Amino acid sequence: DKNLPVLMALLGIWYNNFFGAETQAILPYDQYMHRFAAYFQQGDMESNGKSVDVDGNPVTYQTGPILWGEPGTNGQHSFFQLIHQGTKLIPCDFIGFNRTHNPLGDHHAKLMANFFAQTRALAFGKTREEVEAEGVDPALVPFKVFNGNKPTNTLMADLLTPSVQGQLIALYEHKIFVQGVLWNINPYDQWGVELGKALAQQILPDLRDEGGKKLAYDSSTNRLIERFRAANHLG
Repeated sequence: DKNLPVLMALLGIWYNNFFGAETQAILPYDQYMHRFAAYFQQGDMESNGKSVDVDGNPVTYQTGPILWGEPGTNGQHSFFQLIHQGTKLIPCDFIGFNRTHNPLGDHHAKLMANFFAQTRALAFGKTREEVEAEGVDPALVPFKVFNGNKPTNTLMADLLTPSVQGQLIALYEHKIFVQGVLWNINPYDQWGVELGKALAQQILPDLRDEGGKKLAYDSSTNRLIERFRAANHLG
């Protein structure tokens, strides 16, 4: 019960395989981590985006989730609406820090106030009774109700340092590995990447119609290549 990567892996499988959650959001409240979610899009989706188990059999259950995210208040003003009141269940990892490398007035306190507010709002929402008690126009009440009960993990450290960053990376890498083991898939191959690369090598010479070679792909790909050639005066 103290193995954090295992706990996170189990929670991820719980929501992915038993609640039908197709995506997971990583939401760091520090601008220095603005590419953290993108980094683990590759780490998670390339590792566990598999439909065949280690024995070569098709899996009959969901495996790796779609992973995405943005730092801090960037997300609050773009996709948090969907997380709070949309029809999709999106488990979220919030990552925050007690201190900042850029102490400008009360900026960090305001940032962390939003951090704590979001996790509380997602957990507990806002009931119809609470909205009505505020004297809201009855016609608007349904729109201001938040169901809550949205799953989140909160990860906090004192200050973002190279060591802390490394620990976070190791945490997510180990979580990915544990999930791969439990799904009985191999996180260490990426054959899905190879197919596109191989096809690109076949297509590249055909983008220049130097030999008058007839295109022999599917009709859609043939037409797209022809349009590319025409636009670039090739062939």
